Amino acid sequence: MFKIAVLASTNGTDLQAIIDEMKAGKMEGVELVLVASNKECKAIERAKEQGYKTFVAPKQNRDLELRKALLDKKVDLICLVGYMRILDADFVKEFEGKIINVHPAIDMKKYAGPGAMNLNVHKAVIENGEKESGCTIHYVTEGVDEGPVIAQADVVVEPDETPESLKDKVQAQEKLLYPEVIRRFARELL
Repeated sequence: MFKIAVLASTNGTDLQAIIDEMKAGKMEGVELVLVASNKECKAIERAKEQGYKTFVAPKQNRDLELRKALLDKKVDLICLVGYMRILDADFVKEFEGKIINVHPAIDMKKYAGPGAMNLNVHKAVIENGEKESGCTIHYVTEGVDEGPVIAQADVVVEPDETPESLKDKVQAQEKLLYPEVIRRFARELL
């Protein structure tokens, strides 16, 4: 069995897409063993409501406690979906090559780094006159949003696009792409 954990701090819409794929039998050999967060949030509520094991890391020694919980579950892959904290260097080293994240842009060099999240990214994409955007799933490294790209999905930026409408289009692609990337990892290790 290929064991995944999801780290989330927000609504967990990508988490729900992963769970939906699992319930539909489209994630054969994949087990969601833990949904963890740095705080109580909608993603944790979603997971609890659907019977998944959850963990909210305490403020003191947060990354250490989170690391212990993930090691205890023997996870093969850690999926960040709206996890709004930067992981410390020791955490990233411990799970090197096993942590992936989704970013709401295609151009990771131009629209990445601290503060480059959610509507901020979509607003900047529109203000810069980009014709396309999308989402990028990448490995997590010590540098924020600097890890190698795993997969991307494009969307067209329409002339009348708003940050909110672009966010909706990009999130729709995230919900398709993230489960597919997890399936790829599972196929390689099973």
